[in-house]
Amino acid sequence: MTNQNALNPTVPRAHAHSHPHSHEEGHGHDHAHEHPQPKAADACCGCSSTASHGAIPLAPDVSDVPIGALLFRIPTMDCAVEESEIRRALEPIAGVKALRFRLGERTMAITTNDGALPEALAAIRKAGFKPEPLNATGAQAAPATPAKIAGMSAGLARLVAALVLAIAAESVSFMGLEGRGFMVFEMALALGAIGLAGLDTYKKGFAALVRGRLNINALMAVAVTGAFIIGQWPEAAMVMALYAIAELIEARAVDRARNAIQSLLALAPEQAEVKQADGSWRTVMAGEVALGAIARIRPGGRVPLDGIVTEGTSAIDQAPVTGESIPVDKTIGDQVFAGTINQTAALEFRVTAIAANTTLARIIHAVEEAQGSRAPTQRFVDRFAAIYTPTVFVLALAIAVFTPFFMDWTWMQAIYKALVLLVIACPCALVISTPVTVVSALASAARRGILIKGGTYLEEARKLKAVALDKTGTITEGKPKLVESSLIGDSPGNEAAVFAVAAGIAGRSDHPVSKAIAEGLKSERGEVADFTALPGRGVQAAHAGQVYVLGNHRLIEERGLCTPSLEAELKRHEEAGRTVTLLASDKAVLALFAVADTIKESSQAAVAELRSLGVVPVMLTGDNTATARTIGAHAGIEDVRGNLLPEEKLDAVKAMQQRYGAAAMTGDGINDAPALAQADIGFAMGGAGTDTAMEAADVVIMNDDLRRIPETIRLSRRAHSVLWQNITLALGIKAVFFVLAVFGSATMWMAVFADMGASLLVVANGLRLMRGSK
Repeated sequence: MTNQNALNPTVPRAHAHSHPHSHEEGHGHDHAHEHPQPKAADACCGCSSTASHGAIPLAPDVSDVPIGALLFRIPTMDCAVEESEIRRALEPIAGVKALRFRLGERTMAITTNDGALPEALAAIRKAGFKPEPLNATGAQAAPATPAKIAGMSAGLARLVAALVLAIAAESVSFMGLEGRGFMVFEMALALGAIGLAGLDTYKKGFAALVRGRLNINALMAVAVTGAFIIGQWPEAAMVMALYAIAELIEARAVDRARNAIQSLLALAPEQAEVKQADGSWRTVMAGEVALGAIARIRPGGRVPLDGIVTEGTSAIDQAPVTGESIPVDKTIGDQVFAGTINQTAALEFRVTAIAANTTLARIIHAVEEAQGSRAPTQRFVDRFAAIYTPTVFVLALAIAVFTPFFMDWTWMQAIYKALVLLVIACPCALVISTPVTVVSALASAARRGILIKGGTYLEEARKLKAVALDKTGTITEGKPKLVESSLIGDSPGNEAAVFAVAAGIAGRSDHPVSKAIAEGLKSERGEVADFTALPGRGVQAAHAGQVYVLGNHRLIEERGLCTPSLEAELKRHEEAGRTVTLLASDKAVLALFAVADTIKESSQAAVAELRSLGVVPVMLTGDNTATARTIGAHAGIEDVRGNLLPEEKLDAVKAMQQRYGAAAMTGDGINDAPALAQADIGFAMGGAGTDTAMEAADVVIMNDDLRRIPETIRLSRRAHSVLWQNITLALGIKAVFFVLAVFGSATMWMAVFADMGASLLVVANGLRLMRGSK
């Protein structure tokens, strides 16, 4: 069963990596913030979107506001850059626990400690934004869909009208009509276009200049005003209209990437059919269903909540949660997940998670938090942008002031070229390309059952040179069966009594081998007390005043209880690839239990794919070396290391890092947690993983399919390629127009068209990653 904490973004990470790029970027005790970054946003976009151009924003979605969070609308927050400004404003405030943004709705959900909220809101206002409280309970209902559509249509109509006026002004200018009347008419058309498209841009631009910031609104305000002053009225109007329309399209594209994972939330039905106290069934809202309630799913229906099957047998399509393409058979005792599809027969299940805490909801929230963290390439781009825009601004000012003295340019020509450079100075395409690409990749991975906990791990996966794999539950099914059991030597007592003690001890353990022994023994389970885990060795418990251990070969050797005949028996089983567990008192070994596990169908293919990617697979297991080598040979793994304690697995990962470079660890048990924490990237097998292992991991494989590991590496390499394609494209277009502006005949409207066009191109390129992660 998946660990809820591992998917809950409000739960702190259980470890800190030792390698330099491994820390999840956080604020206080949460991943929702980044470390302080250079003020790239100050040098970049104000990114006015629909609100900036008169459209009514999307109504706030209060259905998935995190528990304990307060919801605010920030009318002037239109893009990821302004989101970054708010995040930076809140970084010094220790009481801020978590943030979640919806750019399409311009809303922010904030979770704070007691007393920190007023300080946080004051910091947001100081940054130039005005947070407006919303009712997260849904009391302020969202406007009806027709009203939303009407508002958005009105905003779009305003922008179209602005573009028509700008074209009309250009037409009048092109016809060369003379006379004061035509001049006034042309100016009026231009002013009308600027007023319709750019009023909010002027407001934001002025506010930015007052605060000493050079964002896109400030640059556009200065450029358009300058063009109007020097008599380029039609061009000023065209620049503002094109800018407004392009920003509208760009904002929608960015929202599509950022909210892609949200489409999964709609998979869980809003209503559930719940059994009442009198045995009747009633349909209620899923959010009102209590833990422990019995719910029913009809064939063809979607599962409304997480639960455990209590009656019926059916096949469930789990693709939305685990990415599995083949339906999974479910019967009494099996888990079902919200959003999955019941296919063949009716099922009844006991609800194990409320609607806000289902596995599906927690996956979505975890991906949202991962989307908020900054990837290494994004940090680089932000640092570059922080230098780029002021540099170009100073260069434009120098061209306007000095070139008439040193080149054969008139003052009007010099000023015009400087204004073109101001338009070019916005690195919107550069800055926006990185988060869109990362967000698209994270969403694509989640749809495939791969939960990546941040952009850092997405980028680092491409560097992996070796992957350590645990055996039980990772390479093998993790569901071993008891294949042989026998008394050892002159064991005191009869077989039934000895096996009852073993069954009692094994029944208290969660380890797959212990479970197999408990299930395989037909005898009644003896009462045991003082149960204690012996990590890497076995377990210990007391029965009828006598202390017993149930453990591996290593434990028996350490207790000095091995005999030549026992060693021979152990060798026979180990050569057959079986795992041997021994029951012993403080004086002698009493019984032997041989358990066999089978290799997963996906393991051989996964190992082959890793090799094809140039990644070395290594098996690390606490099981005996002979068994490990047998399993390793079947899986195609040459480097096999057995009999490892948890600390020895950690040392093995360190050795792999020294030998190969970046190394990952993949596991599902408590023994794997230290190695997962040491690895450059830790992969937890989510379907069968323990709480500790999943909390320590950086990537959770929801369906236990090892092929998701090479798939993650391929996705990382694709994302890296797209990132640098976008950076090259954005900078290349800037360079071309820079040369044209200074030495050629580039116009302002051409510059803004190219700048916004570049933004749309890099966004579209980044969105390609959402088509699939293979």
